[in-house]
Amino acid sequence: MKTAVLQTRVDVDLKHDADAFFESIGMDTTTAIRIFLKQTLIQRKIPFEIVQDSSFYSEKNMKALEHSKTQMENGQHSIHELVEV
Repeated sequence: MKTAVLQTRVDVDLKHDADAFFESIGMDTTTAIRIFLKQTLIQRKIPFEIVQDSSFYSEKNMKALEHSKTQMENGQHSIHELVEV
């Protein structure tokens, strides 16, 4: 089987985290990418659901942030100490 080189640039932290994850499940990143490509062709689609990594930009949260912003602009706010949970 002939092979070809697939080269892409990714954020260094993303690569480091992905390498660590795949190693933890007994796989290397190259094998994971190969599996992704094969499954994409078998299924004729991206083989997983694509989701946002946070709900920060959800419609509900954006409305809440806009409401808070309006309150701040109208002087309807109070200052609290930061409490880490």
